[in-house]
Amino acid sequence: MIKRSGGRDDTSGELLAGLGPESAASLLSMAGDIALVVNHAGVITKVSFGAGEPIEESERWVGQPWVDTVSPDSRAKIEMLLRDVALAGVSQRRQVNYATPAGADIPVAYSAVRLGKTGDCIAVGRDLRAISALQQRLVETQQAMERDYWRLRHVETRYRLLFQFSMEAILVVDAATLRVVDANAAAEELLGRPSDQIVGKMFPVGLAGDDLRIASDLLATARTLGRASDVHVRLARTGDEILLSATCFRQDASSLFMVRLARANGARDAGEEDRTSQLLALVAGAPDAFVVTDLDGSVRTANRAFLDIAQLTSEEQSVGRPLGDWIGRPGADLPVFLNMLGKHGTVRLVSTAARGQHGALTEVEVSAVSMPDASPPGIGFILRDIGRRVAHGPRGARDLTTAVEQLTGLVGRVAVRDLIRDTTDLVERHFIEAALELTDDNRTAAAEVLGLSRQSLYVKLRRFGIAGADDSAVTKEAS
Repeated sequence: MIKRSGGRDDTSGELLAGLGPESAASLLSMAGDIALVVNHAGVITKVSFGAGEPIEESERWVGQPWVDTVSPDSRAKIEMLLRDVALAGVSQRRQVNYATPAGADIPVAYSAVRLGKTGDCIAVGRDLRAISALQQRLVETQQAMERDYWRLRHVETRYRLLFQFSMEAILVVDAATLRVVDANAAAEELLGRPSDQIVGKMFPVGLAGDDLRIASDLLATARTLGRASDVHVRLARTGDEILLSATCFRQDASSLFMVRLARANGARDAGEEDRTSQLLALVAGAPDAFVVTDLDGSVRTANRAFLDIAQLTSEEQSVGRPLGDWIGRPGADLPVFLNMLGKHGTVRLVSTAARGQHGALTEVEVSAVSMPDASPPGIGFILRDIGRRVAHGPRGARDLTTAVEQLTGLVGRVAVRDLIRDTTDLVERHFIEAALELTDDNRTAAAEVLGLSRQSLYVKLRRFGIAGADDSAVTKEAS
C-alpha cells in the first residue's frame, strides 16, 4: 500500500489507472453525475456523464484547461483541486459553478483522484441543481410564509381595533364549551364587569337568573339556524332590559357565537357617547379613505382621505353625487359593487382605480359593507391607496389597464393613429419590464422569454429608456 503526503491512500488511483483513463471515467460517471479526465497540465481530455442531464456546452470542454470551463469565481477552487491531487493523490470535495447562456449558474461538487504515476487525474462531480432548486423553493416558501404571517398580523390588528372601538357590546363565545373567549370594552361597561370577570366564564354571564334560560335558547337557535334575532333579557347588576342577538360562525375547525348586547330603549350612556366620538374622530383622521353612501351609491359623508383622493376641497362637494364619479370605470364598477353587496353584504379587497376631480389616477383597494337595517340604511366603503405598495413579483395587468385608461381620456383630443402608436409602445414597454422583473433583470433570459434576440432587446431597452448604467458595455459585447 502506497502512502502519500498527509496520510492519504493512493491505492484507488493506481487501480483506476489499470483501467485506462476513458474506461475509468465511464465507470466513475456511473457513481457520480459527471466524470472528467484531466492530464498533468490541467487540460480536460475526456468528459463522461452518468444518468443525469448533461451541462450545456460541455461538448466544448475537451482540449480546454479545466479552469477555463468554470465561472471566474470558481477558478481558484479548481486550482486547489489540482494542487491537492498533485501533492496527496486525492483532493477534498469542492463546489464550483458553471455559467450558462440562460444566466443561471449550475453548481457541481467535485472530488479528484490521481491515476497512477502519469500525473493524469479523474474528477468525479455531483450535479447540485436539484438540491439548489429545493433550497430556492425552501427560501421562497419561507418568504411566502413570512408575508402571510405579517398579513395575518395586520388583519388581527385591524380586527382588534374595530372590535374594541365598536359602540356595540359584543361577546365571542365558544360553541363547544359555552365559555366567553373575548369581550370588547362596550360589553365590559354594559355588564359592569372587568374583562377578567367575563372572559373564561360560562355564558350567560351578567344576566338576571330568570333570563338565563332565554339566553341559552338563543344560542341553541343560532347553532341550528346560523343566527337568532333579538330577545329581551335583564341585567343582573341594574335590572335594565337589554336585547340579545347571536350569530354562529366557524373559525378553523371550531364554531363560535358572536353575541350582541344592546340597550332595549336605544339610549346611550355617557361612556357610549365618548366611544362614539372617539370612533368618529378615528374615522375622520384615518389614512384610508372612508365613505358612507345610501343604498344607491350616492355619497352621504366622507373623510379627509377620500377628499384628497377625489381632489375635492370640502365634503359638501361630494355629498349627493354617485361614488362612481370617482371610483372605477364610469357607470361600470359601482353597479358591480352594489350588486355584490346586495347578494353577499360585503365586498373585500377589490383592486380598481380612483379618479380625482382634476384627472389624477390612484390605485386603490376597495372594501365595503352593506347596512340595510341601519337607520337610515346605507353602505360603508373603505378605499386604501396601494399605488406605493411594494410588489412581490411582476406587475399584473392592473397597471396596464390603468395606463390605457389614461390614454382613453385623450380620445377626441389626439388623432387615433397617435393613440394606437402610444398604446402599442405602452404595451411593449410593459411586457419588457415584466420580463425583466420575472427574470431578476437577466437580459439574456428576458430576451428568450419575449422571443427576441438579445440585440433586439437592447435596442428596445434604449428606445424606452429602461437600460441601466452598464448597458452600454453589454450592448457593445453583444454586437
